[in-house]
Amino acid sequence: MKAEIIAVGTELLLGQIVNTNARYLSVELAALGIDVYFQTVVGDNQVRLQQAIKIAEERADLIIFSGGIGPTQDDLTKEALAASLGRELHIDRQAMDNIDRFFKDREQPMTENNRRQALAIDGGTPLPNETGLAVGNAISHEDKHYIVLPGPPKELMPMFENQAKPWIMSHVLTAETPLYSKMLKFAGIGESALETKLLDLIESQSDLTIAPYAKESEVTIRLSTKAALESEALDKLDAMEKVIEERLSDYLYANRDVPIEQIIVEMMTEMNLTVSAAESCTGGLLMQGITSIPGSATVFLGGIVCYSNEMKKKLLNVPTHLLEGEEAPGAVSKETAAVLAEQVRIITDTDFGLSITGVAGPAFSERKPVGLVYIGISERNGATATYELNLKGNRETIRVRSAKAILYRLWLRLKELQAQKS
Repeated sequence: MKAEIIAVGTELLLGQIVNTNARYLSVELAALGIDVYFQTVVGDNQVRLQQAIKIAEERADLIIFSGGIGPTQDDLTKEALAASLGRELHIDRQAMDNIDRFFKDREQPMTENNRRQALAIDGGTPLPNETGLAVGNAISHEDKHYIVLPGPPKELMPMFENQAKPWIMSHVLTAETPLYSKMLKFAGIGESALETKLLDLIESQSDLTIAPYAKESEVTIRLSTKAALESEALDKLDAMEKVIEERLSDYLYANRDVPIEQIIVEMMTEMNLTVSAAESCTGGLLMQGITSIPGSATVFLGGIVCYSNEMKKKLLNVPTHLLEGEEAPGAVSKETAAVLAEQVRIITDTDFGLSITGVAGPAFSERKPVGLVYIGISERNGATATYELNLKGNRETIRVRSAKAILYRLWLRLKELQAQKS
């Protein structure tokens, strides 16, 4: 089964927005065993859009559209597809009622062009929009299948997950053997290094596929296999997970699609441990990641953003001789990282204190290069460990990698404590 994604919108061609929908859809389709060989971007022009549809029909079985179904005159996706299929458009009553209710609840007049968002193609299946107003569409025509989705990711993603994916399973993949998948999450290792350690497994894969993909400072592997019975598939997936874990146990933090922050919160909750943080160059990014996890209040008690030397001294008692003077190690040093971690742990009375201090850029600081970062982990009734990081990338990349690096080190320590108790 081959698919093509057609993203509609002149703003995409002009670079005004990034096409994140294509990445999301490609990953989701791969999980269903559907190969995406082409991604097309076309502007808000019906003639060119119909040309793109004709080309896609020659090389794909499933064509998925994102965008171009809003209320304005340049939202032409449904019109172009209907014309290509020789079908008419009609107002979907449920979608229209939803639009009417939206404006009535807000006591605002509905302009006539909003009716365009309720248009559906004759003979197709309307896909309700849970987070917006524009109804989607799914339709089979001859031996091809078409799905029309909205452009905003907050609308596209739930529509695909809750409406389009079930339609694909029941209308497109009916003759296919079911595909089962498992996600493995890794930290502390890059995509290329991970792939090298698994290269023999990747090259020899047959009915079970191993697909790595990365985002900033984390790597995910999707294991997928087809089987008539779920139990048969799970046996194969579990066996491969065990092989991978034996090779990469120091990096594999979860066998489900969750961030490392969630695993840390879960581990610390189970172990009845608490943590606090002192951040300089990351400006609270580490704390933001932890507190974004539901239930984090039971383990994260607080933290301090100590961006300036004055705040390091005043709020966290960092001695002046560490920060100032020709012979001083400086704010960006293992000595300062250690004091920050220890002091924030003492002030908040937590089991762990974390610290990050470094040069995120864009210029040198204290005659130290961009990307030089020190992280510290202080443990109640234990030692304080510091680590030097030499990171590459722009300012934001260095900040994110710094936060993820200390989370990885904390996870390793929690894993050690769990092993000692078992």
